[in-house]
Amino acid sequence: MKETKKFKDNWQKYFGPALGIGAVFLIWYLVCRMEMVSAYVLPSPARVWTSFLKMVKTGELWGDISISFLRVMKGFAIAFLFAFVLGTFRALFPGSSVYYEYIVQFFRNVPPLSMIPLLILWCGIGETTKTVIIVLASFFPMYLNIVKGFTGCDSKLLEVGDMFGYSKRRKFFRIILPYARADILVGMRIGLGYSWRAIIGAEMVAASTGLGHMILFAQQMSRTDKVIVGILAIGAVGYVTDRLFGWMIGFVLKGSGENGWN
Repeated sequence: MKETKKFKDNWQKYFGPALGIGAVFLIWYLVCRMEMVSAYVLPSPARVWTSFLKMVKTGELWGDISISFLRVMKGFAIAFLFAFVLGTFRALFPGSSVYYEYIVQFFRNVPPLSMIPLLILWCGIGETTKTVIIVLASFFPMYLNIVKGFTGCDSKLLEVGDMFGYSKRRKFFRIILPYARADILVGMRIGLGYSWRAIIGAEMVAASTGLGHMILFAQQMSRTDKVIVGILAIGAVGYVTDRLFGWMIGFVLKGSGENGWN
């Protein structure tokens, strides 16, 4: 029984995903081998692999990855700071939300990429534009999760705080903040994913370096193989950062904050 359960766990964790990925690459290989699609439109896996090795050897790929990564981390950190401060302000002063909540909800429904033309006029095509786009993309999921964590605190815990004579500030730091940490971390994980989506779009429009610019330049040069390398690199780096953040959530919350992510 134990061996069966162990095999099932290993299958779900390792063999199943490997089989799915292998099936995608096999279909890709067969489509190219049978020449069902032009090699200009869809290069073979071997050609993409060769381009990948060449870009790694020259350092081109690592340079673009590092630049995009630093931009994401910078915008993500600024967005989290703003989201946490505004969420804390709302938790401590609930009545204040009437003055800015409608503005937040309005901009939450505005795609950050739609702001690029205006941001270029205001800030140029430097780093500021890309940072603002990342902040706009990642701020809202973090803010909403932070507010959810702060406002969803168990009322019985707050009553216990009242019994001990806790002030509003002490209740926030001793009860509400620890209770909300799972929502905060999950919101940060979602916001990090939105940051990666935003930076690629921003780099395609207002950048001369980074993964987004690399993909756009490769498309202009008709290098579909390099476009695919860029897409795979984005997915791989985003997946690794997400898994690291998920590991941190599991470590901090001792496995209680995975929220369906394995």
